[in-house]
Amino acid sequence: MAEVARDRLTERRSGERGKQVRRNDADAWVPYEEPSAADEGVAYGFPGCRPIRISRDEITDFEGRFEYWDADTETAWQVCEPTSIYHELPGQELARLTERIAAVRGEPIKSYGTGDLLVRDDQGEKHVIMQPDQILYLHPHKARRLGHAIEVGHDDLPDVVLEVDLTTDVRYRKMGIYEEWGFRELWVEIPENRAPSRPHRKPGVTIRVLGPHGYEETSESRAFPTWTADEIHAALNEDVLSASTVAVLRRVGRVLGEQGGTGPDDDPFMKVEREQSRREGIQEGIEDGIGRGVEKARFEMLAEALAARDIAMSKRLEEYAGVIVTVPVRTLMRAALACRDEADFLRRIAAATG
Repeated sequence: MAEVARDRLTERRSGERGKQVRRNDADAWVPYEEPSAADEGVAYGFPGCRPIRISRDEITDFEGRFEYWDADTETAWQVCEPTSIYHELPGQELARLTERIAAVRGEPIKSYGTGDLLVRDDQGEKHVIMQPDQILYLHPHKARRLGHAIEVGHDDLPDVVLEVDLTTDVRYRKMGIYEEWGFRELWVEIPENRAPSRPHRKPGVTIRVLGPHGYEETSESRAFPTWTADEIHAALNEDVLSASTVAVLRRVGRVLGEQGGTGPDDDPFMKVEREQSRREGIQEGIEDGIGRGVEKARFEMLAEALAARDIAMSKRLEEYAGVIVTVPVRTLMRAALACRDEADFLRRIAAATG
């Protein structure tokens, strides 16, 4: 796998400059422009990025962020503009959203952030590294235990990879690499808060799933059934979860749970919360039932006392139910035995509560 990926990358690099390279069947042609002072990265497939040199020896200890690194040229491509919170938020928000889906589903979903995606050469040395903005595993317990990086051709690949195109454009090169490496689903998010350098880009999420002929754009996630691109984008850009997004997350979680035969009670946290809610609900029901029982017994006793004195009762007595249940039983019985009629009885208990 690593050798195939390396060969394809070598072929992709050779002869790219100045040519038109088709992104995929669903897209139009994209010109690979000559380097310019405005955007040097376009010519090499990394718009919005600048090259920095990182040697093979240095890459192991390098802790900075970059889009792509290649051992052949010992070059990494870094985003030109300073890191923005608008670039970082979608990846973090996606982790929080999928955690809520996982709770409803009753099975964990793991997010690994911007972990390295690594291809090694025949000698086992690092050959190509790419960094996404978020990585999701829907069945982490079934996946091979990961090391310091996700090794293409060795580790199980994630179910979803997120790229945030605030000042970059993955369609030029990174998308093709994801496709070549066999990543099953790629989400590309253009946030609502656009960068000043890219003011005309249309916000939204694009979902691409791997098919027999490469990536195909779809309106709905394959990994998260029924979750649409519009719903994902809306959720990623909300300051506070809306009622509609909560409903969507619960729906997706239930669908995933039905597929795996799990539910909220299989999630340790949700199980405790639901058990507590059930206990509180039972207790409230008991207390409410006792209250209604006491109220009924009091009215029956009062009705018997008034009937024994041939005092007619009307619906007015029901209207005073809120007062009657607060009056001590002894006071009620004294009023019932002393009153001349229903109106006199009601005046007496009203006076007792005043």
